[in-house]
Amino acid sequence: MKFSTEYLEFNIKTRRALINITPNIRKLVTKSKIQEGLCLVNAMHITASVFINDNESGLHQDYEKWLEGLAPHEPTEQYNHNKTGEDNADAHLKRQIMGREVVVAITNGELDFGPWEQIFYGEFDGRRPKRVLVKIIGE
Repeated sequence: MKFSTEYLEFNIKTRRALINITPNIRKLVTKSKIQEGLCLVNAMHITASVFINDNESGLHQDYEKWLEGLAPHEPTEQYNHNKTGEDNADAHLKRQIMGREVVVAITNGELDFGPWEQIFYGEFDGRRPKRVLVKIIGE
């Protein structure tokens, strides 16, 4: 059994963003030389997410509208968490909805996706450095 551990670093200049990180993950799978196994991609910050979906701009706009409807940023005083001096309670809730990590099979040295699937990094409280763990395990 072989393994590879890598980190992607992000410092998004905006509060929220969805970034397709599939090309980054493909490069790391190739670098690992693992032919059969699993690839874990994990957001290492409580206000960021990793998820799989379609790379379509209309869908991304729908996510933004849907998430903001479920957990609006303002008024910030609506959240108990923000009474501690923070203003990011909504980002914690958005991350909970969108998920912490994904696991993708590796077959013949490549990510084994279904049609249209791509891996995304979701940022819900940007403007500071954050990391994503990529752990690849297999033979």
